[in-house]
Amino acid sequence: MHIENVGEYLKKNGIKPSIQRMRIFQYLMDNHTHPTVDDIFQNLSPEMPTLSKTTVYNTLNTFVRSNIIQEIIIEENEVRYDVVTENHGHFKCKTCGEIVDFNVDLSKFDLSKLGNVEIDEIHFYIKGVCKKCLEKHN
Repeated sequence: MHIENVGEYLKKNGIKPSIQRMRIFQYLMDNHTHPTVDDIFQNLSPEMPTLSKTTVYNTLNTFVRSNIIQEIIIEENEVRYDVVTENHGHFKCKTCGEIVDFNVDLSKFDLSKLGNVEIDEIHFYIKGVCKKCLEKHN
């Protein structure tokens, strides 16, 4: 994902583009690692000494409400954030913790057995051991 002007993008999505908000969104675009609030705070606080964890948390919630990022909840005790909002799946390595995106063709799923329902969200997660960790183990 590439956005030329983060401030304009935020404005277009109804978000006032403060320095902190623009930098947090830029961080998500530059670091597609599905970071946590702590990851973002730890990485941005050296360059922004006035940044608080509360600001990061509130900013991410604003972005989620505006549908410009999504929450990734693979583990119950951990929320991560993803700037890619199109439908896709996530694979999490149980050894190193890395999360990798992969394409999912949702048209292949037969949801007719659900009957007349309204689907608001679809999340597709797989857990296992990644290639690097398997090679390291063998």
